[in-house]
Amino acid sequence: MSDIKEKILKIYPEATFEEGESLLVNVAEKDWLKVATALRDELGFDVLTALVGIDWKDSIGVIYYLTATSRNWEVVAFKVVAADRENPYIHSVSKIWKVADFQEREAYDMLGIKFIGHHDMRRFFLRNDWVGHPLRKDYDTNPEINPIRLNDEENEDDTCVYELDEKGEVKEVPGKVFEEDEYVVNVGPQHPSTHGVMRFRVSLDGEVIKKVDVVSGYIHRGIEKLAEGLGYPQILHFTDRMDYMSAHQNRHCLCLCIEKALGIEVPRRAVVIRTMMDELMRISSHLLAFGTTAMDLGATTAFFYGFREREQVLDIFEKTCGARMSMNYNVIGGVIADLHPDFVKDVKELIRIMPDRLKEYNTVFTGNVIAKNRLKGVGILSKEDAINYAITGPSGRGSNWACDCRKVHPYGVYDEVEFDEVLETGCDSYARFLVRMKEIEQSCRILEQLVDRIPEGDIRAQVPKIIKLPAGRWYQQVEASRGTFGVYIESVGEKTPYRVHFQSPCFNLVGVMDICSTGHMIADLITVGAALDFVIPDIDR
Repeated sequence: MSDIKEKILKIYPEATFEEGESLLVNVAEKDWLKVATALRDELGFDVLTALVGIDWKDSIGVIYYLTATSRNWEVVAFKVVAADRENPYIHSVSKIWKVADFQEREAYDMLGIKFIGHHDMRRFFLRNDWVGHPLRKDYDTNPEINPIRLNDEENEDDTCVYELDEKGEVKEVPGKVFEEDEYVVNVGPQHPSTHGVMRFRVSLDGEVIKKVDVVSGYIHRGIEKLAEGLGYPQILHFTDRMDYMSAHQNRHCLCLCIEKALGIEVPRRAVVIRTMMDELMRISSHLLAFGTTAMDLGATTAFFYGFREREQVLDIFEKTCGARMSMNYNVIGGVIADLHPDFVKDVKELIRIMPDRLKEYNTVFTGNVIAKNRLKGVGILSKEDAINYAITGPSGRGSNWACDCRKVHPYGVYDEVEFDEVLETGCDSYARFLVRMKEIEQSCRILEQLVDRIPEGDIRAQVPKIIKLPAGRWYQQVEASRGTFGVYIESVGEKTPYRVHFQSPCFNLVGVMDICSTGHMIADLITVGAALDFVIPDIDR
């Protein structure tokens, strides 16, 4: 770590460092834009992994987790504090890392941080006329301040750019999302085709898409705010209900983050069980993605084929976990219940049938001329854009970006099993679809190596009845079904977290709907969304 310190000091001699679970570098706000540019161009920090806005009561600011993929995926955190807590601003890095576009809008929405130079400084989840910023520690929760509004007077087309004038004071330059003469149609918010309660405002030239404006927040539940008033075991259930098709993996990540902070060693049996459940979850998710992609293109038969095998996976979950969707299975220190007596038999049966079932899927849909015509060459996302927008998971690997968290930051027993990272070079919707089909094979391969090697022993470690994390901050990542899922926890030593942030892959995925859809027909919007495979509760949180 001293090597990276020296490199950072060369580009920014004023840097100060804080040790912890990972290195934290303090950067003055006035220097941040220059330093951020140098971090990317000179030190190779090409991925903005997470952007966490935090109110420290006496100050307000952002912690950025940056990754240098060329240096063994090294991760370093950078802390930037706004000079004025009452009217906070930080220079935008959305032109350096494009993924910051939506992430900065979220921080503005939740904490009121104005990002200087951001091209579209609107709220992301809440209405533009919402009063206050919920993640501030002094936020007034009185419902009379924000009554239920049934009108459309929020002026959702109004936006602005914040700039600094010659005196260094923030000034607002008003703008519009769409020009007055643009023809804009609504797609959504409805569940079929938009894969959840998502709304897109689409500017059209005839039937050709000119621009896609993502309107999120219809099921925003404020779980990061709720977590600040709950004990650590109480916040676990939130993760099952974000991307419910990554329920095991998301919850696994939160448990790993807490266990890392507490120094808990999870029993070997539980570690293997967690890994197997993660891969069963991945198979279930990819089968759903196959079915819904087919259904969105009108292939109803293929939809039922995918759900047929998914039911087998859900049966396995139900026997051990007692539920088919929100399993609530991982707990701090291990898993909540031991495996059902049929687990090994059922997993072996799933592994046995899947090769033939995948051939059926390929026969009925993958090789179908209509499917190819609708998916190939549509939704182009270059490798450079995948990195810039931090598009991980099958969508990133469909753009030939080797970004599998199980490979670059191994956890569980992933460093003990053999599996291939599936990459496709097509960079289109078809490539993303193919990655998921081939990843089902690799998940079966992992399960086959583990199913007869589940060790005996305890299923969870002893943990305190009241869990208090020591003061500090921790960040943990896992490979969820749709990409890298991250959990940030900051503690002040209490039984409740000071700040929890969930960096969900779907939040990044929806950020490329515009660049992947522009220039295509309006009918292709649904195809692009299906191939990106985002899940709305994972975005809204």
